[in-house]
Amino acid sequence: MADVLGWVSSSILVITLFVQVRKQWHDDTSRGVSPMLFVGQLAASIGFLIYAIQIDNRVFIATNSLTTIAALLGLWITYRHRRRGQHPKRPMMGRAEHA
Repeated sequence: MADVLGWVSSSILVITLFVQVRKQWHDDTSRGVSPMLFVGQLAASIGFLIYAIQIDNRVFIATNSLTTIAALLGLWITYRHRRRGQHPKRPMMGRAEHA
């Protein structure tokens, strides 16, 4: 029963993180998202992954492998948006629409 609880909790956490990363990608903006969120998540996930390998816990190995990937993706998307100047892709508008 403990493993079931671990896998369910792991699934909730991983889904939540990937939904956020997908939202940033889909909305084409990282406005309001600090890169430090992903830096901290990455550092913690790598630390927990090393720990999970040392104690040979499959639930935490899987969870922290996936949260590491989510952190890397989130960080990449955030820096990509910052490099572009945070402007989401928009269709070209005529001058009359800007007035």
